[in-house]
Amino acid sequence: MLIDQIARILLLPVAAAALFATPTGAPAAEKYPTKPIRFIVPFVPGGGTDITARAVGAKMSETFGQQVVIDNRPGAAGNIGMDIAAKSPPDGYTVVLVSATHSVNPSLNKNLPYDLVRDLAAISQVTAQPYALTVHPSLPARSVNELVGLLRAKPNFYTYGSSGTGGLSHLAGALLGSLGKAQWIHVPYKGGAAAMTDLMGGRITVLFATIIGTRVHVNSGKMRWLAVSTAKRSSAAPELPTVAEAGLPGFEISGWYGVLAAAKTPKSIIATLNRAIVDAVKSPDVGPKFAADGSDPVGSSPEEFAAHIKAAIAKNGQIIRDAGITAN
Repeated sequence: MLIDQIARILLLPVAAAALFATPTGAPAAEKYPTKPIRFIVPFVPGGGTDITARAVGAKMSETFGQQVVIDNRPGAAGNIGMDIAAKSPPDGYTVVLVSATHSVNPSLNKNLPYDLVRDLAAISQVTAQPYALTVHPSLPARSVNELVGLLRAKPNFYTYGSSGTGGLSHLAGALLGSLGKAQWIHVPYKGGAAAMTDLMGGRITVLFATIIGTRVHVNSGKMRWLAVSTAKRSSAAPELPTVAEAGLPGFEISGWYGVLAAAKTPKSIIATLNRAIVDAVKSPDVGPKFAADGSDPVGSSPEEFAAHIKAAIAKNGQIIRDAGITAN
């Protein structure tokens, strides 16, 4: 009798474990998500990050059968939204859209409240955006080599604009000067629109700008493209050579968007999110829209995107140090 009682006591934990155990071959991640997902956009509504997040979020909602809520948290060059995401519970119910700008911030701001690599987990790169090396039509240069020749012939005579100090268009101009062994003058603006206006007016000479933002002006003859900034030609303007192939090997500057979650989010949940995001990027009603806007759809693995972020931080940091760029 006593032996039977002891056996029953010993078997109680086993029975309880069996009651709450997940069936064989069905990981706990299959129960995710069971509630809405917050998708933080660290910039204002209506911009490229917002449009991208809404397109991807809508497809994620379809996949999961759960609402994906866009939460715009702008401020501090995108760092407020990133910090909120980094400090959120690592349960997969908060994700954030990261941009190439965030890979520049660590080199310009040593007091960031979060670490892009340590405090956030990569899920997938969504798109890559080339910049078009765009010049005023009066400039007597129709190739990258001819532009570099002009810059060398008249040091600190020609100007290039940017959307702001430390932005990717600034880094692109600095890298071109460094690789071309030429000196020219940087003119920062508060946003790309003002720089575009001054390029059309001939008040600056060159601007690295988006393909979609400059196409209409190029077609009307108010601007001229010379090349694209990425390592590969863009599907949005395949006739344009890359800056590297047109005369400056090693040149590569790319805008990009991707999705992150808080560090320590379970790998099974990261994998679930990755599949949904990749499916969204490659879907026939999302991918072509990105391409039409001048972006190249990507859809990478978490490991690939994590490596991409680390490489971008290192490369951008080197450009900033070599050019002596500071935040102020």
